[in-house]
Amino acid sequence: MGTVALTIAVMTYSGVALGGVPGLALDRTGIALLGAIAMIASGGLSTGEAVMSIDIPTILLLYALMVISSQFRLGGFYTWLAVRLTAFMNRPERFLIAVMTVSAALSAVLMNDVVCLVFSPVLAVSVLNAGLNPVPFIIGLAVSSNIGSAATIIGNPQNMLIGQLGRLDFGNFLLWCGPPSVLSLGAAYLIIRRIYRKDLSKSPAKKQAVEDKWTETGIPRDLAARLASEYNEKNKPCIEIPCGLAGGNLQWQSFDQHQSIKGIAATVLLLGLFFTGIPREISAISIAGLLLCSRSMHTRSLLGLVDWHLITLFCGLFIVIRGLETTGIPLILIETLASKGIDIRNVFTLTAVSGLMSNIVSNVPATMLLTKFLDPTKHDQWYALALSSTFAGNFITIGSIANLITFEQAKLYGVKVGFLEHAKVGIPVTIASFAIAVAWMIFLS
Repeated sequence: MGTVALTIAVMTYSGVALGGVPGLALDRTGIALLGAIAMIASGGLSTGEAVMSIDIPTILLLYALMVISSQFRLGGFYTWLAVRLTAFMNRPERFLIAVMTVSAALSAVLMNDVVCLVFSPVLAVSVLNAGLNPVPFIIGLAVSSNIGSAATIIGNPQNMLIGQLGRLDFGNFLLWCGPPSVLSLGAAYLIIRRIYRKDLSKSPAKKQAVEDKWTETGIPRDLAARLASEYNEKNKPCIEIPCGLAGGNLQWQSFDQHQSIKGIAATVLLLGLFFTGIPREISAISIAGLLLCSRSMHTRSLLGLVDWHLITLFCGLFIVIRGLETTGIPLILIETLASKGIDIRNVFTLTAVSGLMSNIVSNVPATMLLTKFLDPTKHDQWYALALSSTFAGNFITIGSIANLITFEQAKLYGVKVGFLEHAKVGIPVTIASFAIAVAWMIFLS
């Protein structure tokens, strides 16, 4: 049975690394779910054991934060903020740092995947309309959201898992991971500005507002006025949006001051509760419950924006990893490495291993596996894993789900960021971030 469980785990992680199965329309979530089903069907785990292997507090925290983010999306806050940033477009260098700073800050408290999902379309359209090269700004959004999310327990899914399993204090996590995240953000900005210095210096092209073109696609008129298309010499819009695409996307929601303020108040209250002794998942799910008690926001609308695919991915991987644990093979592997002088619990070794694995199978699956080998009493191990797994997400496109979301969303609006294009920024940014992280660990040791 151990061989069967090991085979299922290897096939699942291989599929997650590849992102799909040739000939099938399976994505990473589908592969993780099939792996979990196979683990149960093969007898590797009973149904009860499978359910018990899922860390419910982590799932509750993830779910609750998605509900809170839904409040902001339905209230139009994300789009309103993204549009306000266009005021810096006359100075592309300032616009870049503004986009990166805001996305990093939001990712630290509202999860980077959601920030990338809602910011990417508005950013792509705005930069194209200004006559600038959208690629450095889109890459800047992905890079900064990853870096910013490393600063807090709630910045990204893997940090939530680390915080819950390691029973880490919210404030201490911020003090340990915050400084290197801020320094890495500054380094990332300088690197992107250096690589794209000629593109960033371009002057925005003159624009002619064509609001009707935008409103035809379903975008509210107040946003259409700000994101008006530019006409070329043939009197055609410079940006073509597939009919109905924007209209069916809630990220274009008109700004609702009342709902946005309610979302901000809920977030501030939640952050305050995180500094108390109340379990984080209880605080988060309670705040999410309060947001559901609305006279205008329908429950179906709020829950409709929850990323059920990501939650399913988590549940599937929990089951697969538990099935692998029952074989005893992971423990044997760690003991073998230790006998050869390779101690995965050493923060520097852990950082290297985490960085490598995160770019093979993506940072969420890598983190879920590595947490099984950490010492619950040694918090620096958990902090090091949080920093390294998140920073590693910038190395190549598949290193982070946030990268995939950003580039897929931008692609819908005609902005294509290829693997090599991202790598020429991601590789030096990751190297700089890891250097800063290692220096910080040495400083604290």
